[in-house]
Amino acid sequence: MAGKFVITEDEQGGYRFALVANNGQTLAVGEGYPSKVACVNGIETLRRNAPEATIEDRTTRPAATG
Repeated sequence: MAGKFVITEDEQGGYRFALVANNGQTLAVGEGYPSKVACVNGIETLRRNAPEATIEDRTTRPAATG
């Protein structure tokens, strides 16, 4: 899955990014950033850290199977 990062401008003049799969589904959305440079830095941070990320489940119920 290659996907792409899409940068948009929000109503307050800030910037946001979304990670969008090839089928158009939004997989993740970043926080608001005050500048485009900060937004791109947020994307780069995600790119560096995501391959090593683990899942920390803090819920009390087991995952549904099926």
